[in-house]
This record gives sequence, C-alpha cells and structure tokens, in this order.
Amino acid sequence: MIEKKCREILDKYHREKGNVISILQDMQESFGYIREDAVNWFSERLNIPASNFYGVATFYAQFYLRPRGENIITGCCGTACHVKGSAPIINRLREHLAIPEGEDTSRDGKFTIESVACVGACSIAPVFIVNKKVFGKMTVDRVPEMIKEIS
Repeated sequence: MIEKKCREILDKYHREKGNVISILQDMQESFGYIREDAVNWFSERLNIPASNFYGVATFYAQFYLRPRGENIITGCCGTACHVKGSAPIINRLREHLAIPEGEDTSRDGKFTIESVACVGACSIAPVFIVNKKVFGKMTVDRVPEMIKEIS
C-alpha cells in the first residue's frame, strides 16, 4: 500500500516538476503525517538526502512527524489566552483525555492537543478550537462539556 501511494506521489512530482515541499504535502495528504519509511523511499529514488526532507518538515508547522488524532484540539497560548488561563485548561484536557506527558495524541488515537501562539480571537480569550469549532472564554470546568460535544 505504501509503495503504491509513494509511486503516485513520485509520478506527480515528475509530471509537475514538484519540489520537496510538494512531496511532503502529498505524503501528508496520503498518510496523515510524514512517515519515515516514505521519506526514505523518496530519498532513495530521487537521490535527495532524507535530512533535506526532515529539514523542511520540521521548519514548517503544517507538517506532522507523528500520527494525529481523529479530533484536533487547538489551544491558544498567546498573551491574552495565557493570562486568562489557557495553560491550566490544556493540563485539564490532557488529564481528561489521558494523554501521557510528552505526547500530543491520546493512546486510542481519538484526540490530539496542540498549542499555537495565537488564533487572533483575543476578545474571547482563552480560546480553544476543536475540529474548527471555536470555544471562547473557556474554563477548566467547561472541559468535559467541550469534549462531550465531539465524543
């Protein structure tokens, strides 16, 4: 299966004169994240060091090196959200979803928590976005309610 998808991306790369970014975008679209075995596959066939792929993938926030959950919870950690308590809410989310320290995704693969610098909605801080739905003026006590809406 990986061979077939990688070959499709490679064929598109040759047809459209793509670059490392476009390969990474297509790889992530196909697999949901940047797979090490797929990077190695392209590296060998294109004679591009794997480190070039990883250099680009780690520079841009749009790329993920690990599988993400079915539901993405984005917590704003900008100044207004931080001052109004986004960190304790993120901690409560991690606890509620049993996401181990140092991990972003729940063991069952249902949830990924990510922090961003700012979502641009300071007037309703702290702000959390769950699968593109905005939850403003969040509190630690509202965490179960937010999770219930997507569970």
